[in-house]
Amino acid sequence: MGAKRWVGMRITRRGLLRSAGMALGAVPLAKWGPNALDLGRKVLATGGPGTVPQVEPVFAQPANGMNVILVVLDTLRKDYVGAYGNPWVQTPTLDEVAARGTRFERVVPESLPTIPVRRALHTGIRTFPFRDWEQQKGDTVGLLGWQRIPEQQTTLAEILSNSGYTTALISDTPHLYGPSMNFHRGFGSFRWIRGQHGDSYRPSRAADADRLDGYLTEPLRGSRWHPALVQYVANTDGRSGEDDWLAPRVFIEAMGLLEDAADLGPFFLMVDSFDPHEPWDPPSRYIGLYDEATIDGPEPVTPFYGNSAYLDEPQLERMKKLYAAEVSMVDAWLGRFLDRVDNLGLLDSTLLVVVSDHGILLGEHGITGKPSFALWPEVVDVPLLISHPDHRTAGVHEDYVSTHDLAPTILAALGIDLPPWMNGRDLMPYVTDPSPETDDLTIATSAFNDWLMVRTGRYELQARDDLSQVRLYDILDDPGREHLLDDRPTAEELYDRLVAELGNPLVY
Repeated sequence: MGAKRWVGMRITRRGLLRSAGMALGAVPLAKWGPNALDLGRKVLATGGPGTVPQVEPVFAQPANGMNVILVVLDTLRKDYVGAYGNPWVQTPTLDEVAARGTRFERVVPESLPTIPVRRALHTGIRTFPFRDWEQQKGDTVGLLGWQRIPEQQTTLAEILSNSGYTTALISDTPHLYGPSMNFHRGFGSFRWIRGQHGDSYRPSRAADADRLDGYLTEPLRGSRWHPALVQYVANTDGRSGEDDWLAPRVFIEAMGLLEDAADLGPFFLMVDSFDPHEPWDPPSRYIGLYDEATIDGPEPVTPFYGNSAYLDEPQLERMKKLYAAEVSMVDAWLGRFLDRVDNLGLLDSTLLVVVSDHGILLGEHGITGKPSFALWPEVVDVPLLISHPDHRTAGVHEDYVSTHDLAPTILAALGIDLPPWMNGRDLMPYVTDPSPETDDLTIATSAFNDWLMVRTGRYELQARDDLSQVRLYDILDDPGREHLLDDRPTAEELYDRLVAELGNPLVY
C-alpha cells in the first residue's frame, strides 16, 4: 500500500489534539487452565454468598506480531456504500478499503441490535438464543439479549492482552458504557466520547427549544424517542467547527491512541463509532453533497420506529439524503484516520477490519427505523471489509458469514489457535485465496428481540420465535420481498434448520 494515500473527503484542521499517553503494557503470558475448555476463564478466588468471583483469561499464546484495527460503524447500510453498488452516496474511503482487500457480500449479524452484535464481536460466541436474559439495572432498552458480556466468557481483547498485545478501545456508542455494561473488559486503555443520542451527558433542560422544534417531526413529539432527542440537542449545543461533531471526535481520539499504541506494538485497536446512527445532522457541507433545498417543517433527522406514513414523499427523500450525508461524514473521517495509519508506516503490518452492526429502514416496506419485526435486508444486510497487510486482494465472496466470525478470524490471522468455545468461523481462507476451499455456509440466521430470520439461497423466513406471524419470501423470484408465500411446510423446514444450526431449541 506504501505511498498511496487513503482517499476520502479531506478536512483541513490545524493542531489535531494528541491524546495523552496510555498507561499500557503487555500482560504477562498465561497458559491454558483446567476450566478453559468449558468456560474460557479461570476462577481465582471466590468469597462469600453474593460476591463476584475473581477471574482471569486462561488462554494465551505468542502471536505473529501483526497489528489489528477493528472499526465498527453503527447503522451503516450496505446499500449506501459505493463498493456495494450504490451509485450516488460518496464513500471513497470505504470503497478504497474494499478495493485493497476482501469484500463480503452476504453478511448478516448473528443477532441484533447494538448490544447483541457487539457481544458476538467481542467474544466470537453466539448470543442467540437469548437465554437467561433479565433486564438489568439502568437498562432502558429492554430487548432480549441486551445485556453485558457474561462474566464466564473471555473476550478477544483479553486473549490478545494475554498474548502480549497493547489493547485499546475508543467509542461514543452510549450503550457500551451504560449502567451494568462492561464492554471495555480486556482493554488496557479505553476512552468514551460522550454526548451521543440518549447519553445523559448534559442536563436535558439545557436543550435549545428552537433547535429541538426543528427536529421534532410528528409523531416523535411525546413518543419514547422524544427524550433521547432532547438529550442529544442538549449534548451537542455549542458545536462550531466540524471536529466538534461526534464521529470526528471519535476518529481524532483514535489517532491519538494509534500514535501511542504504535510505540508499544503489537497492538489491537478497536474504534467503535455510533455514527451514522441517527440523529442525522452532519455539517451542512455534507448535506450539500446531496440536497441544496430546504423543506417545510421539521427536519427528519430521527425516524419514528414504525409506519412511515407520517412523512410525505419529499420528507422521506430528505431523510434519505440526511442519512447519506451522515454516512459521507463518517467515511471522510475514517479516511483521515487511515491516512494517519499510513503516515505512521503501519499499513504493512496491520490487519484492518471494517464492519457494521445493522442498517435501518428509510421508508422501505412502509417502515422507518428498525423495529424488531423489521428483519428485511435494509436492516440485516451489513458491510464487511477486510484488508490484509500482505497486500492480498481476494476480491468478493458470496458465502454467508456473520459477526461472530470476526473474533476467530482475527485470532487466525495472528497465528493464535482458536479457543474451542468460539463458535464463529475463521474467514481468513476468503482473505488469502480468491477461490478458497471452504465448507460453504448456505444458510444465514439472525434474531432481533422475539423475532428471527432464516435465509437460504432461495427462501427467507421472518417470524416470531414461536413461528407465529410468518413472512415467507422466494428471494430469487422476489428479491424486493414484496410478495408473501403461503407455504407453511417450507416455513417449518427453515425454522427446523435454524434450530439445527443453533444446536438446541429456542427456549428462554
